[in-house]
Amino acid sequence: MGTLNMLGLAKRIGARLLLTSTSEVYGDPLEHPQKETYWGNVNPIGERSCYDEGKRVAETLAMDYHRGAGVEVRIARIFNTYGPRMCLDDGRVVSNFVAQAIRKQPMTVYGDGQQTRSFQYVSDLVDGLVVLMEGEHVGPFNLGNPGEFTMLELAEVVKDVIDPSATVEFRPNTADDPHKRKPDITKAKELLNWEPKMSLQEGLPRMVSDFRNRILNEDEGKGNK
Repeated sequence: MGTLNMLGLAKRIGARLLLTSTSEVYGDPLEHPQKETYWGNVNPIGERSCYDEGKRVAETLAMDYHRGAGVEVRIARIFNTYGPRMCLDDGRVVSNFVAQAIRKQPMTVYGDGQQTRSFQYVSDLVDGLVVLMEGEHVGPFNLGNPGEFTMLELAEVVKDVIDPSATVEFRPNTADDPHKRKPDITKAKELLNWEPKMSLQEGLPRMVSDFRNRILNEDEGKGNK
């Protein structure tokens, strides 16, 4: 509904609209890595489907307004992103692992930890969104870092940065959890001249220092009460 309202506004005032879509439109992909031409493999009635299908229909609406009413739209399919100033307890895997390791809690891994994700640093994403909005290509464009990590590999990187003695705790997997996630960013490279610059090993320490400061302040606040 928010996308529909914004498209109506963009139509009325002649604005260009950026739709921040998601790699979740690909569902649990049968194609690897995922190109923008892939239509996805989504369970329409699963526990995650309200998000997956919500984003898919948002793309549909954007393209309908673009074709039918001439609205200028730009569509970005954003893959996992991390960085400073994220919510400490937002439930995303990088935030979870970092906050848990700093708090000396076990890092929670769902399933066997062999599912993969690709993590891009926030400044790389912002650069991509800016060039997308300033350019003439509608998209959709995959904006993500093609570096692919299993959850256990991510946990090892977090351990290296924060605490080599950190442990992992396995829990049952969540429903419809995608097994693999890796963007093919050829289209963004060719048409937007964009690709991510920051590796996980470079970006993660920046996020960790921010999280560490906030968690320490949080702990001090509790101690003063």
